[in-house]
Parts: sequence; C-alpha cells; structure tokens
Amino acid sequence: MRDTRRSRVALGVLLGFSLLLLTVDHRGGPDSPLGPVRAAAASFFGSMEYAVAAVVAPVGAAVDVAREAPVAKRRIRDLEEENVALRRMLAANRQALVRYGSMEKLLRTAALGEYKIVPGQVIARRGQPGFEDTVEIDAGARDGIKRDMTVMNGDGLVGRVVRVSPATSTVVLITDPGSAAGVRLETSREIGVVHGLGKGRAVMRFQLLDSNAHLAPGTRIVSFGSESNRPYVPGLPVGVIERVEQTPGELTRTAYARPYVRFSSIDVVGVVVQAPPREARTAVSPGRPPVRPTAEQRGR
Repeated sequence: MRDTRRSRVALGVLLGFSLLLLTVDHRGGPDSPLGPVRAAAASFFGSMEYAVAAVVAPVGAAVDVAREAPVAKRRIRDLEEENVALRRMLAANRQALVRYGSMEKLLRTAALGEYKIVPGQVIARRGQPGFEDTVEIDAGARDGIKRDMTVMNGDGLVGRVVRVSPATSTVVLITDPGSAAGVRLETSREIGVVHGLGKGRAVMRFQLLDSNAHLAPGTRIVSFGSESNRPYVPGLPVGVIERVEQTPGELTRTAYARPYVRFSSIDVVGVVVQAPPREARTAVSPGRPPVRPTAEQRGR
C-alpha cells in the first residue's frame, strides 16, 4: 500500500508540473523562457528519429523485397514466356509473308506460261538412292502428280518428279550431278544441254551443240522441252550464262550458267500437271540480271 500511495503522489506531482510548464510556455508565446529547452528537445529527438529511420529503413526494405520476391519471379517468368511467344509469332508472320510472296510469284509465272500446276511445299531436302540433290514435297498421287512431271517455282525450272507416294513426292533438282535437261538460248534458239554439278555448286555446266554458234555471258537459257512434255516442259527460265570456256576444235561449246532458282532456300514449288499448248513466251523469263565479269575480263 505504501508503494502504491508513493507512486500515485509522484504521478500527481509530474502531471501538475507538466501542466505548469504547458501554461507557462503557452502564455509566454514566442518569448517563452522554455523556448530554448523546447528547441533543444526537438533537435535531440529529431536526430534520434533520423538515426532510427536510417537503421530501420533498410531492414524494412529488405523485408518488403523478401516478401515480394516470389511475386516478382513469377512476373519475370510470365514476361519471358510472353516474349518468347511474341518472337515466335513474329517469325511465323515473316515466314507466312515470304511464302505468300513465293506463291504469288509462282502463280504469276505459271499464268504467263499457261502452265497448269499443283502447288506444293518443300518439307525435306536429302539425298536418295541414285541421286545426290533431291527434295521432298507435300503433294503426291492424291493431288494428280505422276512420275517425270516438271517442277518449277516463281523463278523457273526446279527439277522433275522421280518418286510419288499418295501424299508426297520426291523431286530431283537440276543441280544434281546425274541431272541433264535440254535447253535453248532465248534469243538465237540454239539448242544445248545443262548438267548439274552437285549440291552447293552455284552454277551448272552448259553445252551448246553447235560449236560455231555465238555464245556470250549474259545470254539467257530456257527449257527446250521433252517428248510429250515429260520430264520437262518447254519455255521455263533456267539460268543465265556467266562464263564461256574457249574450246577450239571441239564439237560443242562449254559454258557455265547460274540458275535463276535459289536452290539453297527453295520452299514453294509447283508441279506442272498440264503443259501449255505452245511454248511459253519470253515474258515468262525474269529480267536480265547483271553479268559478273570473268577472271580474264577483270584482268584487263
């Protein structure tokens, strides 16, 4: 009881003293004698608050980061997945645009030459028994394709069908070493033969049957055609002469031609199921490409 009474007395004295200080400070206004004490207290406690905040703030920030880390990780993972999906969509759109352009060019070339075609897409490129350079396309017997039909794209002659299944077909390219196709010079109509040199070679070997006929770089060649239009229809652009070999005394003249078709990126093709009633006009041929100078011409 003594301790309780003493505590109450002390509390009462403190409260009374506090009220006295508040009254004096309030009546004194700006000139209150307690002003310096109040300023010193404010400065002391302000410094203490700043020091405590400096210590507590990093701890609080660390706690917030730890609490939000799982959410942030999930968000980052979601954003990465969205980014991958957008990239795939962009690549698919670009590929679709390229294929659309290739298909449009193929249909335009076929219409100019009056070729009736079945479109197809290259689904594989690999060697086959007896051939080095072949592609597989996603069109077959169910689409009316038969063996020894001509294959073209928007740039010109691609090759011929050598095997047919119900849903796919194998096409040997004119770049294959075992491939040979009758051709003729677009302007003079002189006849010759082109031979493939193998996968990865940028040119084909061309032999002109008349060794006395004029032959110069820049001359364009088109397909001559086969009997009953199989395996090759006439009038398709084949390539342009780049280099002519000097072979005095030979019965034929040899040159090297760059094909119009880019075989390294071949995709959309058309199988000719019906040839035109007459040879295609020269309008089917692409514009004349620039002729690269020969080593002999560069040395001059």
